[in-house]
Amino acid sequence: METLQPDDPRELGTYRLLRRLGAGGMGRVYLARSPGGRTVAVKVVRQDLAADADFRRRFEHEVEIARAVSGRYTAPVVDADPSAALPWLATSYVLGPDLTDVVEAHGALPERTVRALGAGLAAALQEIHAAGLIHRDLKPSNVLLAADGPRVIDFGIARAVDGNRMTQTGVVVGSPGYMPPEQALGHDVGTPGDVFSLGAVLTFAATGHNAFGDDAASHAAMLYQIVHGEPDLTDVPQSLLGLIRACLLKDPTQRPAPAELVTALAPGGTATVLTDWLPSAVASTIATHAAGILDLEAPDVPEAPDVPEAPGVPEMPKTPSFGPPPVMADGTASSTGTPTPAPQPQGYGYPPAPGYGTPPGGTPAPGYGTPGYGSPLPDGTVHLGRPASASAQAPSRRRFLGLTAGVAGVAVVGGGGAWWLSRRGNAGTESTGANGKGGSTEPAAENFTTPPAGVAPQPLWHKSVAEDSISTNVPLLTHDGLLLISGDPLVAYDVKTGKARWSKKGICRPGAQLLFHDGKLFLSDGEYDGVLVARDVATGEEVWRSRLGKELTVVDTIAIDDKNVYVTVTDYSDSKSATDYRTAVAAISHSTGKKVWLQRRDWGTKDYDVQGTVSGNYLVYADSSYNLTVRSTATGEQLWTKKVGDDWSWQPTVAAGLVFLPGEKLTAVDADTGATRWTLSPNGRRGFVNPTVIDDVLYTSDYDDGVWAVHVKTGKRIWLCEDPGADEAPETFLRAGTTLYGASGPLDGGGIVALNAKTAKARWMYDDNKESGEPWQVALEGNRLLVTHGFEIYALPAV
Repeated sequence: METLQPDDPRELGTYRLLRRLGAGGMGRVYLARSPGGRTVAVKVVRQDLAADADFRRRFEHEVEIARAVSGRYTAPVVDADPSAALPWLATSYVLGPDLTDVVEAHGALPERTVRALGAGLAAALQEIHAAGLIHRDLKPSNVLLAADGPRVIDFGIARAVDGNRMTQTGVVVGSPGYMPPEQALGHDVGTPGDVFSLGAVLTFAATGHNAFGDDAASHAAMLYQIVHGEPDLTDVPQSLLGLIRACLLKDPTQRPAPAELVTALAPGGTATVLTDWLPSAVASTIATHAAGILDLEAPDVPEAPDVPEAPGVPEMPKTPSFGPPPVMADGTASSTGTPTPAPQPQGYGYPPAPGYGTPPGGTPAPGYGTPGYGSPLPDGTVHLGRPASASAQAPSRRRFLGLTAGVAGVAVVGGGGAWWLSRRGNAGTESTGANGKGGSTEPAAENFTTPPAGVAPQPLWHKSVAEDSISTNVPLLTHDGLLLISGDPLVAYDVKTGKARWSKKGICRPGAQLLFHDGKLFLSDGEYDGVLVARDVATGEEVWRSRLGKELTVVDTIAIDDKNVYVTVTDYSDSKSATDYRTAVAAISHSTGKKVWLQRRDWGTKDYDVQGTVSGNYLVYADSSYNLTVRSTATGEQLWTKKVGDDWSWQPTVAAGLVFLPGEKLTAVDADTGATRWTLSPNGRRGFVNPTVIDDVLYTSDYDDGVWAVHVKTGKRIWLCEDPGADEAPETFLRAGTTLYGASGPLDGGGIVALNAKTAKARWMYDDNKESGEPWQVALEGNRLLVTHGFEIYALPAV
């Protein structure tokens, strides 16, 4: 990796170039960052080729067909501009070395790793061929090894299967030693050509040498051997010998199809062989390399005088960063030297409004108040150089993980700048949360200006609370200017200032769900007295408590509607011992605290881990025995129950008379009968995560970190955002006006993302750069987003 040179562009489209990754026959490859904070690799065409009209047409076609490839085992094209002065192509960035480097460093790979590699690469070819493409240059340097499986990269020379735009007569495109004999002879190449290349790649992985000659052999000798000779399969494990030999057959019609290879190598599916698939030495090398990348500091920036506020909305200077080694292979060569600073452009910053970015009292919050590069100073100016004092030096790269694939706490997606509180402008006031929760249609007293694309808001206030004092995986509750977070003590925070309005110890057991209606907060006290307690949300004082009976104990709350609170119950009325009991579900009037109905659950369903929701006439809940159950809210009668597989840790979503189930496919079932109404396939991507319905649109994410919008009634996809801006896609959603906000799960690299709900374009991503291992939660109150990440609490402007 090399620093940018004076003749290198600094931006292409919306992408900011950070470093050179290498150069090849088509042009240079750069490390870059998208407006959503995602690190990408950008291939930029040479000037002489850019001046060639025929080349531009071919390049535009290559971009068009390459965009169609998207799947778990490929690094897809995410953006391109074939008509730019310097045409360019951006691909998804993968943190992992290529197969060539791994074999050179560690030697031949063990049989189980080669088997898993072959299954992943065959699955990648399925994805590529399904899009109507042929890779035509599958080789070790175009295969990246990541912890969760291989990735195939570089579709720069792919051609459509129909062959309308094949290479010019007499020109052989490909890599000697890995191209099929038909390609070496200049004949048409079909999908079996990629299978031949796969066989050669697996031979290299299993033996450490090329099947058709070593590096010292001339290209002509390799091509002759491919066309006329036999592959050298010495040292290929016996269990893989027949399969690899079949891939390397001279006759394309005799080679196996990729689907057959997947079945042969991974009968139980690719996931079964890609679990812990790398040798420990390779995995350790990748982990060490990744840690080193995360620990890299942003380069020093030449000192510049403080710049006063300029009129209009100028752009802040962008903070450079480093990334992993090259992920695109076009004959590129990477530098492994120590990174050096790149020259940076100068710019202006935004002056802060009074009190913005600091907690109540004006004391800077940790990580937010230290004047540093791009930070506001007390006199309203913005410092553009690095602080001189040691204490003000930038924190470690590991701490500022958000700069790799997200947003620094005081910085922004793509390095643009923080957006300050203002009395100008107007944010949207329409707000809706999942199942009607977490939102308010009343605007806050202040408004916030809408930031430029890619600019994330800075916290209005921030609090750190004691560990274990809040339940990090329980949804937040907001009402009338208050934020309540499940935990002990239970605290109601003022959303404007972050100050505690009231605090009560011993009233909220760990993990208790908070439900609200008509000025009252409802909590189960099952761990202590087995009652349901109603409290005044404004003061925290008890209003009433409901005891169902001497032999009936309230365990937990499930959901709430306009009439009742629904709870799980332990029923000892027919028990003969302390362990012989039934479980039940009950409805309790939240106006009187009296029981409306109680229905016993089926024998054997003694689990108390229940997550549910209510919608109209339906009470729907899933339990840890893998059951999904629907009951009538009027009587509690069980309408139906069914098994839902071995993953239940999701809250059911109900809308339009349908219950939506995540999994390998997104499924909608009839709430009255349980019959399937529609299913949605992820189209080569991995399965779906918790869905959320907002105004007849279902939002969900997939395990490849994409976000989907789906028609509730038809199951038709409205849009798919493949790059929401975070390494980990959101798992919960809410919407305000035309902006969709999402909160990521517990993995590192997540955060709060903002998408345009109509166009699916990423607007910004906020990350506090704290590796807490806890999920993000988000709620909306007026024009403020209330956010938790582990034991950190933030208020952000909803812009």
